[in-house]
Amino acid sequence: MSRIIKTGLVQQANTADLKVNLMSLAANIAECASQGAELVVLQELHNTLYFCQTEDTAKFDLAEPIPGPSTGFYSEIAREHHIVLVTSLFEKRAPGLYHNTAVVFDKDGSIAGKYRKMHIPDDHAYYEKFYFTPGDLGFEPIQTSLGKLGVLICWDQWYPEAARLMALKGAEVLIYPTAIGWESSDTPEEKERQLGAWVISQRGHAVANGLPVIAVNRVGYEPDPSGQTNGIRFWGNSFVAGPQGELMVTASNDSSENIIIDIDMERSENVRRWWPFLRDRRIDEYNSISKRFID
Repeated sequence: MSRIIKTGLVQQANTADLKVNLMSLAANIAECASQGAELVVLQELHNTLYFCQTEDTAKFDLAEPIPGPSTGFYSEIAREHHIVLVTSLFEKRAPGLYHNTAVVFDKDGSIAGKYRKMHIPDDHAYYEKFYFTPGDLGFEPIQTSLGKLGVLICWDQWYPEAARLMALKGAEVLIYPTAIGWESSDTPEEKERQLGAWVISQRGHAVANGLPVIAVNRVGYEPDPSGQTNGIRFWGNSFVAGPQGELMVTASNDSSENIIIDIDMERSENVRRWWPFLRDRRIDEYNSISKRFID
């Protein structure tokens, strides 16, 4: 028995022109659909450049309500191509209240659900705490016509607790829209360590939970508007890992590209029988996991 979902990953380099980005995304989604993709996943904050390199109150003007113009745009695309579409938007929830939000559309164009990024970084050139309020929707899989999607976002990738909670609530696949890259002053050795850690962490989530993982990262160079750093070269390397952590496909680190891959959603059942990690969890001994630190 198998349940194959043909999946499209859109890895794109963005420009400062919103319209150009939207038209490129629409064309890339259409290309994936033309190759039979039923599920298409976009990268984090795909409408614009990654604006979090600086703290600039004017950038809040990029945010939109949900529903809003972008949800209308992507709803029509999902309906036209009869696909499940995973998007990543800058949400304006209320004056002064903003989120980094993934919105999932079903094949009829309806909003199947949304997820607000829970872990918010504040790092050199990734000043997301300035822009985003931590999510308050919890780690809830989104039910679609293709199954339950465990959608998380970028910095959430580093937290095994987020992946585990999605799995325990019935997610059939873990999906990570992402924006991560190198600062140009990083040494080649440091770049290799960073990329390796990023891939290993997510492959680990696949293994620990017996689920496929889809990570879609942006690509290309984006300068720092303030000139304080040398900007970010987003490292691409979008990939799909199977439920044993096996790499099924990997994109380049320097080019925009669309990838089509068949994911067998039934394979997780067999893997969990072979490797019964969920069965053997010592839930009676994990109470301290909710503490910040154990002295």
